[in-house]
Amino acid sequence: MDITDHILFQHHEQRRMFAILDDLRGEDPELVGAVWKRLANLLEVHAAAEEMYFYPRLLHIGTGAADADSVAEETEDAVKDHNEIRDAVAAAARHDVGTAPWWDAVIDARVANDDHMAEEERQDLADFRAHADLQTRHEIAVQFLTFKAQHYQGVQYPDQDPQEYVDRNS
Repeated sequence: MDITDHILFQHHEQRRMFAILDDLRGEDPELVGAVWKRLANLLEVHAAAEEMYFYPRLLHIGTGAADADSVAEETEDAVKDHNEIRDAVAAAARHDVGTAPWWDAVIDARVANDDHMAEEERQDLADFRAHADLQTRHEIAVQFLTFKAQHYQGVQYPDQDPQEYVDRNS
């Protein structure tokens, strides 16, 4: 197992589920809400697991990749992105499923998530693959997958101050 492969797999799953929501626009809100709940849980658990297991290790071995100035800059940006995704998911929860404000919040989550995934794939995952040995990549994948299995119904993980997160985990 390799954490970078698993993160890429989850990114594919997230993209697919947003596409399913596109196809369900105008359908029964109960159906749309069920798909959204699964996706919202996936987004929240994914971000929490990355912040608990992946990014602390990246901060210790990474150097910055692609267009990132440093590993600290990569990580700060990722945590900021996670906050935006969590905030959009929370905004969706304040509206009735299928209403215009609900769809606006879902779209905000999608835009934030799409931007995050592209940057993470270009910077963070490339940086980690360049500097982490296979055993480290395996160990983090096991931690990540265990956390995901334990929290399949979602997790309440608060927004983090990006700079404080980097300082605390460096």
